[in-house]
Amino acid sequence: MSKRPDVTDEDIGMRAFQLKKGKAVERSVQRMRRGLKDQWGALTNPEVEELEWILGELWAYVARAEWEELHFGKLSLREVRDILKDGRDMRTHARNAVEVLNEVKAIVVAKG
Repeated sequence: MSKRPDVTDEDIGMRAFQLKKGKAVERSVQRMRRGLKDQWGALTNPEVEELEWILGELWAYVARAEWEELHFGKLSLREVRDILKDGRDMRTHARNAVEVLNEVKAIVVAKG
């Protein structure tokens, strides 16, 4: 009989949270890619990774019902770049995280 490491309910909950976040971010990035069409290629791999990170932070911040109403596929390249700038500000602690996340949310909500 193989011995299994102890896994707590908290561990399972945290893993489920990360999986849901990852899937939600992946769907939002796919919508952006489809919406931007050829312009998507203007983003570098590090920018896409940064975009995924800030979207993950946004997903963790907003209510699920709010997230489902966000229209990522309608964003312009300029708006995506604004979101990237906000993400850099948040990551470097140049601005308050809640302020940044509210600004990113406002950018996306404005497209709805």
